[in-house]
Order: sequence, then C-alpha cells, then structure tokens
Amino acid sequence: MSGPRLVARVSELIVADAPGTLVAIGLGSCVAVVMYDPGARIGGIAHVLLPSAGAGRTVDQPGRYAQTAVPALVERMIARGARVPAIGARLVGGASMFASLSPPGTIQMGDRNVVAVREALHRHGIRLLGEAVGGDFGRTAECDLSTGRLVVKAYQREQVVL
Repeated sequence: MSGPRLVARVSELIVADAPGTLVAIGLGSCVAVVMYDPGARIGGIAHVLLPSAGAGRTVDQPGRYAQTAVPALVERMIARGARVPAIGARLVGGASMFASLSPPGTIQMGDRNVVAVREALHRHGIRLLGEAVGGDFGRTAECDLSTGRLVVKAYQREQVVL
C-alpha cells in the first residue's frame, strides 16, 4: 500500500483517489462504509456512529449517521469522477460490544447501524459486495485505493480480505 494513509475518525467521511489507503480504526458498534469504483480508482469511507439523526437535529457531520453518510459519499465520489453503476460497497464493524449488559431482546446499536447502512445503500442503488459485521469484538478497516482491496483486522483474530 502506497500513498497517504487517510484515517476517518468517528463521524468523519473521506473520499480520495489512488494512491493511498482509507482507514477506520477501532470499529465497535460503529460501521465503516467503504465504497470503491475500480475503473476510476476512487474510494470513500465513512465512520458511521448512529443509524439516523434525531428529529430536528442539524446534520453538521454527514458521516455521523448512516442515512446521511451514504448519499454524501456517493455525491463526493461522483464529483471526483466515479460512476454509480461501478461503485461497490463493503461494511465493517457493527459489533455488539456490551450485549451482556443489555436486557434480553434488546436490539444492539451495532445491529441497528448495519441495517440502516444496508437500507441507505439500497436506496441509492449501491451494490453491497461484502461485509465483516457483528460479533462482540472491534475491527480496523484498511482499503488500498490502488486495488480496492479491503483488509479487516481484529485483535487475536485472522485477518479478513473483502
């Protein structure tokens, strides 16, 4: 992996073209939405914290919410030359980090984030190509913009390539 290492912190989104690496570190219940257009070699990443903004809340950081992160990524990627039919998405994170502390039957924030991102992708016509979601452990996602290869790392677990 060559080029700059661009890290999306919680609620941030980044769009860039090759060379470089898009990164989201320490994904627990948060979800990294990673989009890539292989022809244009343009990628985007959003470190999504919550499924949606509460009623009446202003959205100053579109990467914070699933419902605003997906359209913002698509819009910014198109502005750089990506084409919607070529864009594919992968999801990383959405873990239930503290499920044992919740009452039985509680829908975990990680699950809610994953569902909200999937719905937003569907609404915007973006294909979901793969995911490493759920479980009870954190992950880090690294996408090489030259190849689109997405590596998912987790402490004391096998590395996954999406």
